[in-house]
Amino acid sequence: MRRTPPVRGPFRTDRRARAAYAEGAGIYRIVPRAVCLPADIDDLVSLVRWAADKRVPLVPRGAGSGMPGGNVGDGIVVDVTGMAGPALRVDAAARRAVMRAGESLGALEAAAAPLGLRLPPDPSSWRWATAGGVVSTNAAGARSVRYGSMRAWVESVELVTADGDIASLRRRGETRSGPAALARFEHDAAPAIRAAAPLISSRFPRVRKNSSGYALDAWLRSGDALDLVVGAEGTLGIIAAVEWRLDPVPPHRAGLRVILAEYAALPEVVARLLALEPSAIELLDRTFLELVAAPGTDAFTGNRGAEAVLLVEFENEDAARLRETVGRAVAAARPLAFGVDAALSPAGAERLWQLRHAASPILASLPPDRRSLQVIEDACVPVPKLGEYVAAVRRAAEARGLQVVVFGHAGDGNVHVNVLPELARSGWEQAIAGLLDEVSDAVVRMGGVPSGEHGTGRLRASLLERIYGEEIVALFRRVKASFDPLGILNPGVILPSGEPPIGRLKAGSSAAALPADIAGALREIEQHAGYATPRLPLADRRRRR
Repeated sequence: MRRTPPVRGPFRTDRRARAAYAEGAGIYRIVPRAVCLPADIDDLVSLVRWAADKRVPLVPRGAGSGMPGGNVGDGIVVDVTGMAGPALRVDAAARRAVMRAGESLGALEAAAAPLGLRLPPDPSSWRWATAGGVVSTNAAGARSVRYGSMRAWVESVELVTADGDIASLRRRGETRSGPAALARFEHDAAPAIRAAAPLISSRFPRVRKNSSGYALDAWLRSGDALDLVVGAEGTLGIIAAVEWRLDPVPPHRAGLRVILAEYAALPEVVARLLALEPSAIELLDRTFLELVAAPGTDAFTGNRGAEAVLLVEFENEDAARLRETVGRAVAAARPLAFGVDAALSPAGAERLWQLRHAASPILASLPPDRRSLQVIEDACVPVPKLGEYVAAVRRAAEARGLQVVVFGHAGDGNVHVNVLPELARSGWEQAIAGLLDEVSDAVVRMGGVPSGEHGTGRLRASLLERIYGEEIVALFRRVKASFDPLGILNPGVILPSGEPPIGRLKAGSSAAALPADIAGALREIEQHAGYATPRLPLADRRRRR
């Protein structure tokens, strides 16, 4: 019996290679059993069939920028970034693009922008995030308030199933024949999901974005197996190629800054702005503003004393209509705001939005005794509950002596939180575990979901039963079992393994030991968002002393 898979691409079990893939973005450090970089889709098929025969778990991975732990694990990490596939091509007339799963959205943008096209959801990680990664998490971004998440823009995927079959899943596709996984799903899971349609309708939270669990609601609406694979985080199959729908880039853009003295006005301000169809409404909480307002600088003086700032973007094909819309937005927001500033040119709008990106270099340069950890970083609540949720996060953090930085997508009620624990402080791990518990209680109480756009991963898997109930999670298990009956694809992701979510952290005294140079390189990647950095070369070179 063969002990290693019959693949042509690199397959590594040495300590340095495994260490290089022990971390992604997010909180975890889990050293895998091995690392494989399939050469092409046939190589991937060979790997999956071997893994099924040996009952070896596979952990699909792109750039490694996902935060909730879906890109690390105990099995074989499958790095698809170097896997050959269809050459990136854009059909301008059809407004379609095809690309391999391991290629970045930055490459797509470079090919589509000269043709006046774009992928509208615009995740902040677009420069390095891979096509397969953003489909697998149903990613979104600032402009999703108008354009929706990735699901709305995925036309088809090429999927390698847990049986080692190749499935081409398309919109309005047929699921009753073809690969064994689809036949099993239609026989074993689909009837139960259809029968539970009223329960699904009542139990799925009423939020604007949801990347938590399997999208049973979307599948009921469309009947497309594609909608289950989008957001499945590699637990139902490994994506090899993606076909996108694209949209024209609007020629005119304007910005608005709305300064709020208190959160009480937020729901009404957001409702008024949403009525004008903005392309983005971003929230910067006081904790964010205090972080970027360094002593001795006046770059953000206009925001001092504010409880929150909203950054709003409008786009239009007609400049006159854009000016009219911005004027209406100013008139709508001004009675409820501490201050309102408008910028009618793209350059002016970009200056307003510089504030949104100001925290990144500060968080990257934290002293060695502090770490930015994404523990409660993606909850989505109904927009009217947004201020209440931010207050709950602040209160829970303050009670534990934890500093937090809060920002997010106000138009969708999607809040991102960076927790900055002091690593030298005894008990900080228990403090962040308690923070996760208390904030999760608030998410459930407010009718929210733990992830709006980043996925469930292993961090939030244990929360799904509290959000959806036992019956819905039982349906999730049916979906998983029909696509992956041996459970080899990303175990512990979406459906919990029983392991506590705050464990095997990348920071602290209990973190798994790595070669010092590789640990340092992974820290640099995290600090500088260098997720496009290939990991295997880290294992193959020693740093000069």
